[in-house]
Amino acid sequence: MSPNLSHLAELLPRYDRPGPRYTSYPTAPVWSEEVGAEAFRASLGRIGPESLQRLSLYVHVPFCRALCHYCACNRVITTREELPKRYLEALELEVRAIRGELSGEPRSGQIHLGGGTPTHLTPDQLRHLMALLTESFPVCDDAELSIEVDPRVTTDEHVDALADCGFNRLSIGVQDFDPKVQAAVHRAQSPEQVAHLVDRARGSGFEGINFDLIYGLPFQTRESFAGSLEQVIGIDPDRIALYSYAHVTWVAKQQRGFERIDLPDSSQKLEIMLMAIRKLLDAGYVHIGMDHFAKRDDELARATKKGTLHRNFMGYTVRECDDLIAFGPSAISELREGYFQSVRDLDAWQERVNSRGIATFRGHLCDAADRRRAWIITQIMCQGRVNAAEYRSAFDGEFARDFAPELKELLPMEADGLVSISSDGSFDVTSNGRVLLRNIAMPFDAYLAAQQESKAALFSKTV
Repeated sequence: MSPNLSHLAELLPRYDRPGPRYTSYPTAPVWSEEVGAEAFRASLGRIGPESLQRLSLYVHVPFCRALCHYCACNRVITTREELPKRYLEALELEVRAIRGELSGEPRSGQIHLGGGTPTHLTPDQLRHLMALLTESFPVCDDAELSIEVDPRVTTDEHVDALADCGFNRLSIGVQDFDPKVQAAVHRAQSPEQVAHLVDRARGSGFEGINFDLIYGLPFQTRESFAGSLEQVIGIDPDRIALYSYAHVTWVAKQQRGFERIDLPDSSQKLEIMLMAIRKLLDAGYVHIGMDHFAKRDDELARATKKGTLHRNFMGYTVRECDDLIAFGPSAISELREGYFQSVRDLDAWQERVNSRGIATFRGHLCDAADRRRAWIITQIMCQGRVNAAEYRSAFDGEFARDFAPELKELLPMEADGLVSISSDGSFDVTSNGRVLLRNIAMPFDAYLAAQQESKAALFSKTV
């Protein structure tokens, strides 16, 4: 079922509030520097043999040649060749140090390179990086290897090198094709440039192409973004992430300039979003949840239909890997026991890795209550439902009793047609509710009320 866009247009202004994206629970503002490298080492040593056979790996490559003014990611703007060289030297030490904490013979079921711009590295540097990873963590036969790329710096030689390394998924930052918008956000790239990259990747055997788009950028209008979407649909990516522009000036100071150059207001942004959803649905894409869409024959869409979708810091995935180990500055490892993040600053990360092998500076060890709530939030975000019988089987509890206050908070959402609640507390998210999964998950976040009372700016808005 597709969302009822007319009904959504009435509801969305009331639900447009700051809230987490729930790539983790508890979310990062809860984490503490009291949980550091020693806790990470201990948790690595307790990864079980079954999980070791299907690890997820993430590598944060922080470098970019130029600053995209919308970006709030951890990045280093440089054209200096020695910085990536020193980064790779430190990365090798970090990979070997973490590998040394693991018992048994680990393998990887998923590898993702993100950034920054991973293709800031040369083709030979990418080959070296992947040889390092696969030597320590040999890949499973059906592993997913994905990478984020910038069309402006990704050459045919890059694509050839990635194909040689076994990559099978490519995520391309498109954002918007309108020249006026591109000039405002300092990211100019033509549809022809992107189309060439897609053609080259498909010709090299890549099985899946993802586009990242952003609505709500400066000078963006309903009409201008409609034109960009027509060009995107013509290039025919397998998946599309339709992100709301996150105006988080406390993180990305360069965004403050947008306030003077015509950001769409909330009603205009809403119109752009609804138009985009309609166009993607009309073009045959399936709404996965929140801001993600996929072709009907894509494995993400099939997993959504089967109820086998998963989610981690890399986003939605069909690969079920219990433990995610991350490398590089600011990278976050997600293990069964909790979360562990490395220092953000490149120089500080290199110094810690060179002296200690591991650069963890904060984290969170999950207790039983965290695990119950994380399970519920994951069910909402991935399966679009919470089943009381499955909860009882997993935790030996009664869902309606254990979460009575939270279910009460869902009643207005049920009245708005976002969820359907059964007598035992089980509930299903409707097609309209899949657009607002963050809002539906928020009542189950035990830490959120205190964060909201603090008045600190922590999260982007949900619409």
